[in-house]
Amino acid sequence: MNIGQLIAERGKPFYSFEFFPPKDPDQWPDFFKMAERLAPLEPLFTSVTYGAGGSSQDATLEIVSHLKKEFQFETMAHLTCVGATQDYITQYLQRLRDNGVDNVLALRGDIPKGQDIDWETAEFRHAADLVRFAKAHYPDMGIGVAGYPAPHPESPSFASDWRYTVAKIREGADFVITQLFFDVREYLHFVDRLSDMGVSVPVIPGILPIQSLESIRRTLSLCGANIPGKLYLALEEANAKGGAEAVREAGLKFAVQQIRTLLDNGAPGIHLYTLNKASMCLRIAEEVGAL
Repeated sequence: MNIGQLIAERGKPFYSFEFFPPKDPDQWPDFFKMAERLAPLEPLFTSVTYGAGGSSQDATLEIVSHLKKEFQFETMAHLTCVGATQDYITQYLQRLRDNGVDNVLALRGDIPKGQDIDWETAEFRHAADLVRFAKAHYPDMGIGVAGYPAPHPESPSFASDWRYTVAKIREGADFVITQLFFDVREYLHFVDRLSDMGVSVPVIPGILPIQSLESIRRTLSLCGANIPGKLYLALEEANAKGGAEAVREAGLKFAVQQIRTLLDNGAPGIHLYTLNKASMCLRIAEEVGAL
């Protein structure tokens, strides 16, 4: 079912989850056990990432199909269009539909290492082009897009990024999932600016619980998000006093606080970047309380 319709019908906050495909198929049984452990949280939907240039496309397809057939999760496949042809996108969308998958997260995607893209001749230059194409060929398919409370690393300004987000929505996107952020004010400001620009689709905040100082440094360098100085100092203090476990504990408590504040301020739901860790997600849900 179209996730945009599910959100509209829900009428109350929800959880949704992002997974990534294990690189080794031998790890898949453990992955599915992990996903099954999250079933009691009744996620409104689950999404599965897609490697640069479609490098994990078959794994993504197989996993979203399995999650839907075996666990009755509503699923969404990430889909990048950088360097792709219209024939390739059409075939992949049809494969999803043939496997009962009704939703995609439409992304431009990162340029794979070692490849050059001729943007003048590219069939898809922006995620908005992918949204337009998918809606034209599969009008009943649910389409989500990414939003950036802090600008995308390639955007010259906040205003430029807002315009790109609005363009994706006007081409037919049903909802927005944000990139990770650590200051709730950034999310609220982002939603307000989109509203001022005539956008009314749901904007779901994406929450990444911090697991280590090393991982958050790497993530911030890739996605352009910001971390409040007070939080970073607290993480460094936790690391000095209790090492990696103390950092994870501080990161989890901060995520719980974020989620509570977001829900108090009207967020439609919470999209957890799970890192394929069921225990972490279950504990967050327990501490936040039932949605």
